[in-house]
Amino acid sequence: MKNPFQISESIGLGILLAVSGGFMDAYSYLERGQVFANAQTGNMLLFGVNLAEGNFSATLNYLFPVLAFALGIFLAEIIHVREPRLLHWRQSAVLLEAVILTGVSLFPADLNLPANALTSFACGIQVECFRKIHGHGIATTMCIGNLRSGTENLHRFLHTRQITALRSTLLYYGVILFFIIGAVLGNFVVKLLHRQAILVCSALLLAAFFIMFIDRQKQTS
Repeated sequence: MKNPFQISESIGLGILLAVSGGFMDAYSYLERGQVFANAQTGNMLLFGVNLAEGNFSATLNYLFPVLAFALGIFLAEIIHVREPRLLHWRQSAVLLEAVILTGVSLFPADLNLPANALTSFACGIQVECFRKIHGHGIATTMCIGNLRSGTENLHRFLHTRQITALRSTLLYYGVILFFIIGAVLGNFVVKLLHRQAILVCSALLLAAFFIMFIDRQKQTS
């Protein structure tokens, strides 16, 4: 029996991307001036706080990642619509993400602003391209939606005892767990490699790129 899900929706790929998502946030926060790569709500909050306090130069540290994240989403849609001929569009997007993060590793500390913007740009690409795991709407770059959906399914399981609800609960909470593992890994690697630590994310994304060559089902969506 054919697997009903695309390889881009597989649990294994989702784990890689969730680890990468947590790693990127840890990297940008710990190594690049306490700015979030993925958590744009946090960046908007810090933008507002600095704006209110008159720290106008500091606001740019949080504004540009938000704008870059949105541009990453926009570019992902362009790649989707144009559908590259040689690769599946998600493969093209994740390869681009890996290249961008490799470039980020070359930016010195005095260029944290563009480094964070590019990291958030890559995150925007990822959040738009990979939105499902086994048919469930799941984000690999943030946790709030996964926490909501996981808790909803936990309540459903406790109320109805449906095994499908339990499986969904474990899936959502599992992605959160691997996001946290990515953050823990990021903390250790940043201490060892500093700004080059982001190369670990590039390696994870390249692994995702090659995994998507596995043809479980022709990817046409």
